[in-house]
This record gives sequence, C-alpha cells and structure tokens, in this order.
Amino acid sequence: MRLATFTAPGLAESRVGVVDGDMVYPFAAGLSMRKVIDAGLPEAHRLAGQARAQESGRGLDEVRLLAPLRPASIRDSVAFEEHVEGVRRSVDGRSGVPEAWYDAPTFYFTNPHAVLGPDEEALFPASCAVRDFELEVAVVVGRAGRSLSEEQAREAIFGYTIMNDWSARDLQSREMQVSLGPAKGKDFATGLGPWIVTADELDPYRDRDGFLDLACAVTVNNTEVGRDVLSNAGWTFESMIAYASRDSRVVPGDVIGSGTVGNGGCLGELWGRRGAQDPPPLQPGDIVTLTVEGIGTLSGRVGIAEPAPPLSPVRRRDYPAFRRGPV
Repeated sequence: MRLATFTAPGLAESRVGVVDGDMVYPFAAGLSMRKVIDAGLPEAHRLAGQARAQESGRGLDEVRLLAPLRPASIRDSVAFEEHVEGVRRSVDGRSGVPEAWYDAPTFYFTNPHAVLGPDEEALFPASCAVRDFELEVAVVVGRAGRSLSEEQAREAIFGYTIMNDWSARDLQSREMQVSLGPAKGKDFATGLGPWIVTADELDPYRDRDGFLDLACAVTVNNTEVGRDVLSNAGWTFESMIAYASRDSRVVPGDVIGSGTVGNGGCLGELWGRRGAQDPPPLQPGDIVTLTVEGIGTLSGRVGIAEPAPPLSPVRRRDYPAFRRGPV
C-alpha cells in the first residue's frame, strides 16, 4: 500500500490518501500522515479500503504530492561501507573506513523542519559551492519503544520512503573539524517521498538475512550518475531502529535514513575515489532524480538561498583569563 500526502484545486487543506495505480483516494479531512501512523498499520489498511469504496479518486496528474509526513525526528545512518570510504577521503582527506563504523549503525540527527517533497527546490546556502545529493531509503517508525530488540524493531516498522540528504560538502568539510558531525552542511534541506510504501508491501523483497533487495539509481539532468542495490548495506533497518532506541526512545513518525548507497549514490563518494570533482558539483537548476525499486521516484531541483546575515566574530581569550579562584 502506498500512502501519500497531497493537495489539489478545490481542497481547503492537504489530505492523506492511498495511491492505487495512477489514482489517489483521499482519507477523511483532518487526518495527517502522523495521525495515520499513530493509529497503526491495520487501521491504515482499513482507512484505505474505506477511501477506495466511498471516495472519488483523483488522478495523480491532477494533484500535487507533498512530503509524505512531517517527521517527529530524522536520524540518518551510514550503513554502506563503500560510501563511508569514498566520502571520508573526499570530505576530510583520510582513507579507509573508521574501525568504529563496524561497531554499530551510527547516525546523526538532522532538521525535521526543513523537509521537502517531490519536485521542490532545495535552497543551498549561498556560501556553498560544492553541492551534492545523497540517494537513500528511509524507514518510518510506527510504534514507540525504548531499547528495542531487532525482532521488536521489525514489528515497529510502518513503511519506507525515498530520502535525499542534500549536502553542502564544503561547509560539511569545514565544520566536521570540530568533531560534532555535520550541521549546516546538511540541515537546510532533506527530501522525502514520493509517498510511504507500507512494510508489508516490501516484504517480498526481503532476503534471508533481512536486507531489502531493491535496485536504486540516481540521475542528474537525466544522466545516470550512480546505481546500487539496497541489500549491499552493512546494517538492516531493524538494526538501525534498535540502535536508535538503545537507552533512548523512538516514537511513531520518526524517520531513519539508511545512509547513502554506494557506487555513485552521491558525488562526494566519486570525488573521493577519483581524486577530482568528476562529475562536477551540482549547479542551480539541476534536476536530481532518485529511483528505488518497489517505492518510486523522487525528484528535486537545486537552488541557492539568499545570503544569510553575517555572524559576529568569535571572542578569543587566553585560557588563564577564564580561570577564577574560589568564591
């Protein structure tokens, strides 16, 4: 089952609906995707059956698809060894894969308030010249939990969507020298869509080790740049959810990215392997299209934001100036 959020002429507000072929059938007004996820997968199936039976469908060519949900949070893992090796060389000039990568499906948090839907423009910081995309699949959590086992994590999966982790590589390279991970190199835009495919629909693609065997590809202006298989990941989505919940908490509507697939899933990986920016960084107006078997296609356009106001310079102090005696 494919669940979308959309708007259309004549609708006072966005609606959630089930996509069937080239038609979308709306759920009742007032239902957001977060509310549908909170209600659980069986209820989502009931709502979809009700919508098909009672509502007049709209053609997908008559509606505008929006980001499928406003996530409760976004974590982004780094599950592909090939990506880690290539991007590490590109971003910080070091080779190989850090030994710590093999310990757990490490992730960082990004901005849930900067989510873009299909065909939206990603406004890169004006100070960025090295613009990149990242081809990922994201899992949508459907149940709350703390310190989940991998078996419990599998039961907590509501569905999957495509994710584009837009990346300002020059900003990322500079700020990661502070050893806090990416921040302004990532938090300006994250693409999600075109809809959520429920977990049961992708079960036939699951291999015996629990990985989803989905073909993934990316084009820039209709020229293919990368292609990989999602099952080349080192960690399953169940592992990612279990680790995210360890000594912490996940809730319905949390989104966890797989990390970027290898073999050209982003430009940075290719730059690291080739020792040159080949292909070149993204330019304003470029159209990036991500395609994942069993899910669909997500496109986005590259734009440039207006320059941000300057910051005041840092106040530098000699360390002794900070020291005070007993009070």
